Amino acid sequence: MIALGGVIGAGLFVGSGAGIAAAGPSIVLAFAVSGVLVMLVMRMLGEMSAARPASGSFSVHAEREIGPWAGLTVGWMFWTLLCVGVAAEAIGAAGIMAAWLPGVPSWAWVAVFMAFFCATNLAAVKNFGEFEFWFAAIKVTAISAFLVLGALALFGVLPGTSSPGAANLTGAGGFFPHGSTGLVTGLLASVFAYGGLETVTIAAAESPDPRRGVAGAVRTAMWRIALFYVGSMAVIVTLVPWNDPAVRKPGPYVAVLDTLGIPGAGQVMNVVVLIALLSAMNANIYGSSRMAYSLVRRGQGPKALGKVSGGVPRRAVLASSAFGFAAVLLSYWWPTTVFSWLLNMVGAAVLVVWAFIAVAQLRMRRRLEREAPEQLTVRMWAFPYLTWIALAGILAVLALMTLDADNRIQLYFTAGLAALLAVIGRLRKR
Repeated sequence: MIALGGVIGAGLFVGSGAGIAAAGPSIVLAFAVSGVLVMLVMRMLGEMSAARPASGSFSVHAEREIGPWAGLTVGWMFWTLLCVGVAAEAIGAAGIMAAWLPGVPSWAWVAVFMAFFCATNLAAVKNFGEFEFWFAAIKVTAISAFLVLGALALFGVLPGTSSPGAANLTGAGGFFPHGSTGLVTGLLASVFAYGGLETVTIAAAESPDPRRGVAGAVRTAMWRIALFYVGSMAVIVTLVPWNDPAVRKPGPYVAVLDTLGIPGAGQVMNVVVLIALLSAMNANIYGSSRMAYSLVRRGQGPKALGKVSGGVPRRAVLASSAFGFAAVLLSYWWPTTVFSWLLNMVGAAVLVVWAFIAVAQLRMRRRLEREAPEQLTVRMWAFPYLTWIALAGILAVLALMTLDADNRIQLYFTAGLAALLAVIGRLRKR
């Protein structure tokens, strides 16, 4: 359920609107292409995590296969990404609550959410699992209901609707209304919407049977991506004109539900988006604390964060939550400078993580085949060809980011953070 819910985030419910506005109906192709890339990355990560489960996941694999500097770089970069994500999600969730209860300031809601999820993660690891299970159940139910309603409307069997056919796919500029430029923008938006799946391999290390858990989660990645992301994008652009202003705000899913005449569509989706944001907060606090703990245990961070009590690395949880809350304060104090720098620094971080995963898998697979082939319970398809294709795809996406000024800034900031961490890793090794 954690893996299933991890596919359905605020990036899908809200962020996809900008991608649709940029790419038009070709957003379906963009999500399909990036979905294949994500599927390959998760298969590589699943192979390594099933063979050697570790709470540090890809950071541990990168350290073993590439070097300590690589483990430090990718580990602390991912930690920063998750902590900044906690801040962004807390701000988004607080905005929804403030709209419902305008008498309560946004910062108060942020404090409540941060304190609640920090406390639950401090208590026991089962709390994370319980909350994520129910969050995932609600999100899966919501997206499944959306797909069922959309399918009925597409075939014209939903009461009060008629099938739109291919009118919205071919009208208003056609399938590629903004040409290759729009497709590239949609591709970039779709890649970052998939971020967060990696946390499942971190959580698996604390499960009773990590190898079986990872294997099951990774093997079902293909149909999850195809159904939830590509399927919902196809439903949206078929039922609603891509250039409808409602696609951007209040959002593509609300636009579809309004078109179908579903009462209270906006409020229903606000509840779902709020749950998606809280789910991401919970997962990011958990994932960042485990990554920090793993790094410290391997001598890649301050020893004070390595203490475990009650089966939980509580100091790592507190440190990760504190960083996230500090980032929230920066968003209020210096929204256009310091907080903007933080967002830019993690803008392309997920692509850096994927690149390290690909390189580590190339090396680990060959070594496991020689030393312990029985541990390869999950195997990357068509190795090493698909691994090289995935790595080339990651580099291609990074190259595409240089074509847009805003994406280029993110790329530069992320490269700066990666270079700084790599230098620190090299110096520590010496």
